[in-house]
Amino acid sequence: MAERKKSSATAQARIRLAQLIWLAAVVCALFLAVGALLIALDANDKNVLVGFVLDVADVVDLDVFSRDNGIFTFDGADAATKSALANWGLGAVAYLVVGRILERLVRP
Repeated sequence: MAERKKSSATAQARIRLAQLIWLAAVVCALFLAVGALLIALDANDKNVLVGFVLDVADVVDLDVFSRDNGIFTFDGADAATKSALANWGLGAVAYLVVGRILERLVRP
């Protein structure tokens, strides 16, 4: 009987950890997607909320998906907008894919 309770407690802990991993991945992807949208809409970055979203997106982009020096770089008109949409969009998708894979690996 003690074995079953221990197994059940372990399974519950793994479920909670899997949920936490998925939630973190979704939140990171959401910040990247909303940040890209705010740049595309040319939102006022002096606004506290806009600045907060852009700052968090800059942190979670892991430098691989950076809007300034990411996978895709563009020149010419609207280069900053194109870079943000391409890099942060790809970063959001990557967070969702990796988050789902990790969630499935941890979940019992």
